[in-house]
Amino acid sequence: MKVTATIGLGANLNDPAAQVEYALAELDRLPATRLIARSSLYASAPVGYVDQPDFINAVAQVETELAPRALLLALLDIEHRHGRERSFRNAPRTLDLDLLLYGSAHFHEEGLTLPHPRMTERGFVLLPLLEIAPDTVIPGRGRAADWLDACAEQSVAVLPPPAAAINA
Repeated sequence: MKVTATIGLGANLNDPAAQVEYALAELDRLPATRLIARSSLYASAPVGYVDQPDFINAVAQVETELAPRALLLALLDIEHRHGRERSFRNAPRTLDLDLLLYGSAHFHEEGLTLPHPRMTERGFVLLPLLEIAPDTVIPGRGRAADWLDACAEQSVAVLPPPAAAINA
């Protein structure tokens, strides 16, 4: 059965915009999965540990036949291939992929909670999500748009498309 899953992408090391773009392409190559939507790139200030470079973020939606755990493992594999190291919580990273939504699934198991437990607290998730899916309802939490005010103080800005994309 095909399910629409929503994935948050972020990076702040080793050419973060390129890391996110490469990861978006890799999502489209996962087995039984195809990329159906992707947001613009956004720049955001770090959350938690703030003594680090700003992040580049995006949100993507894929249509997949992978189960939630299998999709999560595939995301972790992409992170690993991009040199992701987990030294401490909110540390700088070459790539971070978060499984935000998996259809209307609402559950918690070891290492996987859906919807993502902090997605409603993050402007760098909500703004790109609403760009590609403005009517998103977060299971158990309501409309994604209703959570934006809680993120108003966060520094998040959409980036212009690269010059190559403009001239294409």
